[in-house]
Amino acid sequence: MVTAENIMNTTFHSLQPETTIAEAAKRFKEASIEEGRRVFGMMVIDKNNHLVGILSMYDILLFFQPKHTHIWGEMSDLDISGLLENICNKSRDIRVSDIMSTEITTVSKDTHLFAVLEIMNKQHIRRVPVVEEEQVLGIVYISDLFFHLVDKMI
Repeated sequence: MVTAENIMNTTFHSLQPETTIAEAAKRFKEASIEEGRRVFGMMVIDKNNHLVGILSMYDILLFFQPKHTHIWGEMSDLDISGLLENICNKSRDIRVSDIMSTEITTVSKDTHLFAVLEIMNKQHIRRVPVVEEEQVLGIVYISDLFFHLVDKMI
């Protein structure tokens, strides 16, 4: 039986809740270089190694998106000079805990591969932390799950 334990990554990058968004962005870039692939999300773990959230590229992009873009449309007729710089400057004071996702789906190390797949597909998520007794053991990325299945097919 293939379980989350068989496909999870036990080496992963994480952030602390008090990390600034600017520092988190820097850590995403460094992790991507270290991994040799783009890193789009990191678990947020407190000092007791408890999972308290996940910060994804999507969370950061939502922070950067002006609230009324959908009303403004093309924005070609608006003077938005300095807006990007202003948002970037604010990112130096905003903490990961301010924008991270806190409703996190987790699995245990004994969760069957197909159950993990169903969770990821139904919830449209790309990563699922593997947690045992409130301690993070690893993380299952959808790409690793996919390539595990590919390896079984070919």
